[in-house]
Amino acid sequence: MADIDLRNLVKTYPGGRNRATDDVSLTVADGEFLVLVGPSGCGKTTLLRMIAGLELPDAGAVHIGGRDVTALPARQRDLSMVFQSYAIFPHLRVRQNIAFGLTMRKVPKPEIDRRVERAADLLHLTEYLDRYPAHLSGGQRQRVAVARAIVVDAGVLLMDEPLSNLDALLRMQFRTELKKIVAELGTTTVYVTHDQAEALSLGDRVAVMREGRIAQIGPPLEVYDAPCETFVGGFLGAPPMNFVAAHVRRAGNDAVLRLGDHDLPAPATLLTRDGDRVTLGVRAENIQVATDEAPDRMPGTVEVVEPTGATILLTVSVAGQQLKVQTAPTVRSKPGDPVWLAVDPDRLRLYDPDTGAAVD
Repeated sequence: MADIDLRNLVKTYPGGRNRATDDVSLTVADGEFLVLVGPSGCGKTTLLRMIAGLELPDAGAVHIGGRDVTALPARQRDLSMVFQSYAIFPHLRVRQNIAFGLTMRKVPKPEIDRRVERAADLLHLTEYLDRYPAHLSGGQRQRVAVARAIVVDAGVLLMDEPLSNLDALLRMQFRTELKKIVAELGTTTVYVTHDQAEALSLGDRVAVMREGRIAQIGPPLEVYDAPCETFVGGFLGAPPMNFVAAHVRRAGNDAVLRLGDHDLPAPATLLTRDGDRVTLGVRAENIQVATDEAPDRMPGTVEVVEPTGATILLTVSVAGQQLKVQTAPTVRSKPGDPVWLAVDPDRLRLYDPDTGAAVD
């Protein structure tokens, strides 16, 4: 078993006014792939380094596989790590780089050869085993770094933004390969990134961090579809979730959400909030665009048109507020055109305008 149990971890760097991690508790199941995501400075790398034993917490405990490893050095924690920089040795061939950890552990040579060949096969490096790193591309060097980490068969694999040095196409290709490899190995994995696409596509669960705390954790699509606060919705997604101001209004036995001169259906639970301000959250892909008026559609004006290939991103002004709307390439609009927008009430998310927390 190589589960990870973090208990109330606190870390404050000297001279820091804020905690890098602020009472973080988290459990990663054996064999789970967890992604830590958040903006720069949110504490995700510090948390990873405390799991690795490269940083000691000021308070709290780290348990791996049921052992309290808080005070143990990294070499005694049964884990391996892939860093943002490739960190491979330029004077060693690929074969020697991959085998380095095994050699330091004094594993017998036949076993080293077997494991290196297996890792090279998994990462498509077999034909490069006798090359030096200078003769490899960036993507190949990153494969070498991952191969060196997985070859030791550690119980836990930690990755700190390992794809950030690759270009967009290589990142996408390697992301697919990495997910397949980790699934095949079944290794407990914690992966740090600021890239939303990586976070949503790689992890079994995603933990979104903010100012040293975990703002929300859950399956990727759940976190994306139902952010628990406006920060999470505004961070995850490209474009981020739309947020617009509205008022709750009672209409007979029903509640409606008043946006400008237009009413949207609202959950019955909002009846007690008659007159209250709320923030509406809706994803760009959950807004439908039409060029003809209808009673259930909100009028708007196109301000910006951004073709992105498979879709077109429109910036639409509605009741003095802007909405990002994702449409099919067949929708032809230009700045200044009138459009009418429809939103499925089930796709709306409601937030408190003062705290940003989700409203039930």
